Amino acid sequence: MNKILIANRGEIALRIMRSAREMGIKTVAVYSEADREALHVLYADEAICIGPAPSNQSYLVGENIIEACKVTGAEAIHPGYGFLSENASFAKLVKESGLILIGPTPEAMEIMGNKLSAKAAALKYNIPMVPGTEEAITDIEEAKLRAIEVGFPILIKAAAGGGGKGMRVVEQASDFKEQMQLAVSEATSAFGDGSVFIERYVSSPRHIEIQILGDTHGNIVHLFERECSVQRRHQKVIEEAPSSILTEEIRQKMGACAVDVARSVSYVGAGTVEFILDEHLDFFFLEMNTRLQVEHPVTEMITGLDLVKEQIKIARGEKLSYKQEDLKINGHALELRVYAEDPENNFLPDIGVLQTYSTPKGNGVRVDDGFKQGMEIPIYYDPMIAKLITYGKDREEAIERMIRAIDEYDITGIKTTLAFGKFVMQHKAFREGNFDTHFVSKYFNAESLKSENEDEALMAALIAVISLKKPDMVQIQNQVGIVSNWRKNRVKFN
Repeated sequence: MNKILIANRGEIALRIMRSAREMGIKTVAVYSEADREALHVLYADEAICIGPAPSNQSYLVGENIIEACKVTGAEAIHPGYGFLSENASFAKLVKESGLILIGPTPEAMEIMGNKLSAKAAALKYNIPMVPGTEEAITDIEEAKLRAIEVGFPILIKAAAGGGGKGMRVVEQASDFKEQMQLAVSEATSAFGDGSVFIERYVSSPRHIEIQILGDTHGNIVHLFERECSVQRRHQKVIEEAPSSILTEEIRQKMGACAVDVARSVSYVGAGTVEFILDEHLDFFFLEMNTRLQVEHPVTEMITGLDLVKEQIKIARGEKLSYKQEDLKINGHALELRVYAEDPENNFLPDIGVLQTYSTPKGNGVRVDDGFKQGMEIPIYYDPMIAKLITYGKDREEAIERMIRAIDEYDITGIKTTLAFGKFVMQHKAFREGNFDTHFVSKYFNAESLKSENEDEALMAALIAVISLKKPDMVQIQNQVGIVSNWRKNRVKFN
């Protein structure tokens, strides 16, 4: 394998290219017209335009990507995450074209891409499941009777769903019909598949996922867990490894189940088996993601493995060079997804130019990004700017390092989730490990960010005044009405 094409953009494309370069492999970037000056395009050995800015005319057009391979002589395709990374039809097209997909087989992707067929595969190995239906629901009245048997509240979920789409929590039987119709409609609109099923609603769930790797020789290992419970709109914002709540016994059981889920479809490559953990520390299979995850860096930090390099080695037909007993957890890692979003306005995406963009540095800090100062955040794609990762000898050090890194990260011109990340890191519930997927709705108040921003603005104005006049401290306090906390040595003047 001498040359690979990365069928993606931004930070993940760059991240893959760097590992490939270290392995002596040439890389090909593909890009839309909006990404002509993107960093992944400039970094690659070759680059080829595959269409206009909208992703459905560029990054989602499999035929254009295959043609780019033919033009450049790339032998393999790494899909990254998002776009075509879990598209079984694209995986089949790659195979039929005589190319190598750095990922699982089309068959495994197809089975695990549907929650119902994924559950059926996992049941072969008696993997714990949330009580509910094991098949698609078509008859509303029959489904309502089943929901009553399971017990309210229940959760209606789209079989082909993700990201919270086609999902409805139903508190009582009288609401079931309406919520069922809404879920089916949303699932049809979002995925072209209106199939839904029901599960008992776990009221205080924690989202735990297990990273697995499988080679073409039948060897499968797990690389321990990641906790992804801090979410907004059912999408992850902060991840960590390992989880602060798992015992070693639960970790081993979940790991073994994840390996069995992968084995149920003869899985090859990197994948993630996701579970929910209830308040009694019982875990249940949720789904499998048949690709590299956004949050894979935290696993890399605690295991010392480069997951992209492992993916490439597996795709080349190499055996895993280690066994399960060789793998250990070392230290603790956290990741904050730095989105161009406004936490003070329900995390709505923000667009604009990065007027200032300076990343944090120092021991135990890693930034995976795809932007530089002066670049514009495009409206066509996911609003993630970067992933900020910190590592420490333990969870406390990783948290304190994250706070320091957030403070050092300088971004102006757009709203970001940096302030929200700091809020989480400093919150008692998070620091004590006492939280679940409802963290944002339970604890987050945009007013707290506004208050902090006002304090920072006041300090900036104060420094500006001092730089001009340098009046005495008491005079400044009287003029701008500084609260008592400012008198407690928060600002010192020479």
